[in-house]
Amino acid sequence: MSFYELVQKYREFPVEEFWGKVTDSQVEKIIAQDRLNTLDFLALLSEKAQNYLEPMAQKAHRLTVQNFGKVIFLYTPMYLSNYCANQCAYCGFSALNRMPRKKLSLSQVEEEARLIAATGLRHILILTGESRSKAPISYLKECVKILKKYFSSISIEIYPLETEEYRQLVDAGVDGLTIYQETYDELIYDRVHLKGPKKNYRFRLDAPERGARAGMRSVNIGALLGLGDWRKDAFFTGLHAHYLQNKYLDVEISVSLPRLRSYPGTIKEFKPYCQVNDKELVQFMLALRLFLPRCGITISTREAPDFRDNIIGLGVTKMSAGSVTAVGGRINRGKENNIPQFDILDERSVSEIREMILSKGYQPVFKDWHPIEVEVS
Repeated sequence: MSFYELVQKYREFPVEEFWGKVTDSQVEKIIAQDRLNTLDFLALLSEKAQNYLEPMAQKAHRLTVQNFGKVIFLYTPMYLSNYCANQCAYCGFSALNRMPRKKLSLSQVEEEARLIAATGLRHILILTGESRSKAPISYLKECVKILKKYFSSISIEIYPLETEEYRQLVDAGVDGLTIYQETYDELIYDRVHLKGPKKNYRFRLDAPERGARAGMRSVNIGALLGLGDWRKDAFFTGLHAHYLQNKYLDVEISVSLPRLRSYPGTIKEFKPYCQVNDKELVQFMLALRLFLPRCGITISTREAPDFRDNIIGLGVTKMSAGSVTAVGGRINRGKENNIPQFDILDERSVSEIREMILSKGYQPVFKDWHPIEVEVS
């Protein structure tokens, strides 16, 4: 069975009609339950449930501390290449965008790695535009070989791969996979992905499962909130995480909650389907925590400092810090043509994020895992 079959099943479900019938007593009963089913989760994403954010927050706090402790795991992204074969209507890396294209040399990878490691961070997420020819598996393996000298955990956010290709990267030292479905609405997905291999909805949808089968220690999924109806994308994201958690018990499953942000470049500004406000994003996070108490929740530097500060304790378990979204953004800081994929809102340094987390009574964690090298005789 593939997750696609569940998508098909719920695509026919009368979601608006269901949400229209959600009652106050139903929401109160769901919040009081020890375990939630998928329809309970769907009810907590309704407009009616927006009146119950405070009791949801109290329970989300308790469940998060119970399952993760008072800690926030930190990581940072490192962009290796911005070449892309896709034409996505909402992305600054789109092949339609006339911008300087770059790819780090191996010596530049090492230079950037040294700068990141000097901040104390030991978990890194490496990213590329979606171009197999410009950032092939062989190149990524060479980069990972260098990065292993500086980081204990290396995750990837690249184009979707076949299972055997993911296995090659796991063998090279990659332990985590991040891949966003962007939107679970297949019609909108087709509309915003104009050309390129990314138009293949099903191949991308099944990528997290191929990564899990290949031996990834952690898999992180998400929808780009604003591309489609955020409540429906939130529901399918939670459903997807639930499916992966139940099927791959040895894999850490996490969910990111990214909102669409503006991007520099020459392509026409994209108009989102909807704007997701802070209250709605918090509702998504709280509903997800109540539905999946052991699921990691990531909030990136796409969000503003005040918002990130205030959601600590409500369910988030992982944050990016000291982020730049340009290729070689740290070694080329201040130089021309250092164009990011999208604008970030929280530009604080790693040390500033660390101090903020401590001020909230939480422990910032720079490293929580290390691979064991096994010698083969």
